[in-house]
Amino acid sequence: MRIGIILAKPPSYSETFFTSKIKGLLDYGHDVTLYVRDNSSSFSGCKVVLAPKVSKNPIVQIIKMVLVFVGLLFRFKRLQQFITLEKASGRRTKEIFRNTFINAHVLKANLDWIHFGFTTLAIDSEHVAESIGAKMAVSCRGYDMDVYPLKHKDCYDLVWKKVDKVHAISKYMLQKAYSHGLQIAVPSAIIFPAVNKALFENKNESDFRVPIKITTIARLHWIKGLDYTLEALAILKSKGVNFNYEIIGDGPEYESLRYAVHELDLEDSVSFIGKLSHSDTLGHLKNTDIYLQYSHSEGFCNAILEAQAMGCLCIVSDGGALAENVLHEKTGFVVPNRNAKALSETIFRVLEQDNLVLSQIKNASRTRVLNEFTTEQQRQAFIDFYE
Repeated sequence: MRIGIILAKPPSYSETFFTSKIKGLLDYGHDVTLYVRDNSSSFSGCKVVLAPKVSKNPIVQIIKMVLVFVGLLFRFKRLQQFITLEKASGRRTKEIFRNTFINAHVLKANLDWIHFGFTTLAIDSEHVAESIGAKMAVSCRGYDMDVYPLKHKDCYDLVWKKVDKVHAISKYMLQKAYSHGLQIAVPSAIIFPAVNKALFENKNESDFRVPIKITTIARLHWIKGLDYTLEALAILKSKGVNFNYEIIGDGPEYESLRYAVHELDLEDSVSFIGKLSHSDTLGHLKNTDIYLQYSHSEGFCNAILEAQAMGCLCIVSDGGALAENVLHEKTGFVVPNRNAKALSETIFRVLEQDNLVLSQIKNASRTRVLNEFTTEQQRQAFIDFYE
């Protein structure tokens, strides 16, 4: 089949979910093309087609639009169908011109499936698949379901009417889609993130170190709950716990979090590592005792899967799908969200537990991930998704 995947930009090294999916579909024999708005990276996983660029100069933009529309005249029936559908949905002439322009690269394509990698990317592109005779799929991820609809009420109403199949990365995400208007009758599939087993042949075998090594991999963003994490660690420090906490990642909240570290007197205990390559990140996990992910919400979180596969003891919040990822007191520990005291108490209790009990939990988590969340299973699930 000819499958077009729509993303804002090609997947980065850390977005293993997309790269694994693309490789699996190509290996199976499908023709996969990536349609993006920005192609500043050197992605080579499949063919990449760039969307028309919008110019801030009005004269240049008019010329670009004329050229795009002339190019679409060779696909006149598609253009006519797209405009007809846009009008029928109540869009104004200006919106129709804009949407035709930004979707021109896909309107020219011959595809069997168009799959929007994030549901938000389908907004203003709802009629493209029908116009070119393809089926339409969307993926429901954390930002799509947890954040964007709070700012844009009923934003997916037209998407749900036009979609042929929905992919969710967790049970939680699918339920959120239903709460935002998706009809249960629409076909859906839950395909979890996954890990490459070959990268986790060696695991972290050591008992807790002194000082305790604690790690979080996250964008420096409010939804990751890092402010609560730091407050919990400050409580631990006041109890005399000796630890080193590393935050791997970058983002807009760096200054705020850096100031919180200063205010909480954690300067000698907390390090902002910044963004690392995937291999370097795994190296840090191999030397980690406790992995923390105290996010307000997560669609699932691949980093936690990798931490478990590496043999780290994981402590997470109950936000979003995290309780699907880590099973409380079986493969890790789940703590009520937005409660720094509860988090500190859980960490302290874990540190006082018998090493044999903790080893059993770590082994159970590693076994579960390597048996139930593999790239091989994920690839087969996506092959089945389109058939």
